[in-house]
Amino acid sequence: MNRRPTSYSPFLYFIVITLFLFSCGSRETLRGVFKKETPYEAYTSSLKSAKLDETAVGQDWLAAGQTALQTPTPVTLPFKETGYFPADKPRALGYKVEAKRGERLVVSLEMTARQTVRVFLDLFEASTDPTSTPKQVSYADSTATTFSYVVEEDMAHLLRIQPELLRGGSYTITIQAQPTFAFPIPGKTSRNIASIWGDPRDAGARRHEGIDIFAPRGTPVIASVDGVVSRVGESPRGGKVVWLSDRNRGQNLYYAHLDQQLVTTGQRVSVGDTLGLVGNTGNAKGTGPHLHFGIYRYGRGATNPYPYVHESATPIPTVKVDATHIGNWVRVSSKMANVRVQPSTKAPVHTALKQHTPLQVTGASDSWYRVRLPDQSEAYVMSTLVEGIAKPIAVKKLKQEHPLLDDAHPEAGQMDSLPMGLAIPVLAVNGAFNLVRQPDGRLGWIQTAD
Repeated sequence: MNRRPTSYSPFLYFIVITLFLFSCGSRETLRGVFKKETPYEAYTSSLKSAKLDETAVGQDWLAAGQTALQTPTPVTLPFKETGYFPADKPRALGYKVEAKRGERLVVSLEMTARQTVRVFLDLFEASTDPTSTPKQVSYADSTATTFSYVVEEDMAHLLRIQPELLRGGSYTITIQAQPTFAFPIPGKTSRNIASIWGDPRDAGARRHEGIDIFAPRGTPVIASVDGVVSRVGESPRGGKVVWLSDRNRGQNLYYAHLDQQLVTTGQRVSVGDTLGLVGNTGNAKGTGPHLHFGIYRYGRGATNPYPYVHESATPIPTVKVDATHIGNWVRVSSKMANVRVQPSTKAPVHTALKQHTPLQVTGASDSWYRVRLPDQSEAYVMSTLVEGIAKPIAVKKLKQEHPLLDDAHPEAGQMDSLPMGLAIPVLAVNGAFNLVRQPDGRLGWIQTAD
């Protein structure tokens, strides 16, 4: 396990704050005149200008930001997690979301702290090439914020969340996928879609370039966006159709099989205006009344409209665990515990841990704890598989003097020295190291072979 500093001296705090305040003068204000930077980039530049990137705490902060992008946690939406950013140990969160073109990713962050904390939220398109830098597409910078982004291509997106240096507090992050457009038939939802994008047509000769939404004949069909009616016509396949130009996004919306058309070419419409009535004209004769809804991007052809209008019925999960464990130690209570890469029993297993293995709880999602493992990686464990460490698993009488360490590593810093003959409570076991509680209540590690 690589050694990493767990805390920083008060003197270092003083040096860091002094240098950083000095760095945020007029020179940094002028930087934005010559180069457009995101808030995260500007802050990073300030750290480097103050030479904080040469300090242990500055290097840890920069490394945490990179690690969050290199090893993000895959999550399924909607997702909610609460946790804690320690002020004395830089930490950043990285999440990976499989996103679809046309859906709106909505990110909400709430922070609770004694001091105002500046938090950077950065959204990237994930590159399929692991050696390439992710493309940043959106960002926010606030203590309590919500921002959204309409996905442009079907691909994974990365979200990084990181507080400023030497600031911490409790966080709650919520990530959702919401529709970009109003549903084209009021009162209906994606549950009323009976034929989806890509379904075979004409004995497999072509694929369905849209979605079919079933509703009674004569049900109003509305404009899903503000736009201009570019065409009102009739064709053998689509029957009575309306084309709506969505110039803001460079695409046309296609409404087909209408029973009636209630707009004219060139007419400007707003979201919710009635364009026509549900029917089964064109090649839909013989089927139940329905709307064929499609989207065609300028110069690029048809695209799947489902993510544009789908609103998930899955509720945002609530945190169901004992939140008092967040920021503290727990240990594995079962004989063996699977730790997974995301909070789901269907997720791949990150590792399996033996009973009494110590874990630091860094967050919680639904019925899962987000934990830092002995190798410093983070993953998720079911809350029912761990327990608090208030009650010791054994009391060990030391047969010799032992150094009390600040980490489970032979090169860890020595906090104190425990005398031979001391009876000390053992709270958890990590290989050859025991997590113990001193008589004054402090926790530490001893290495033992007996």
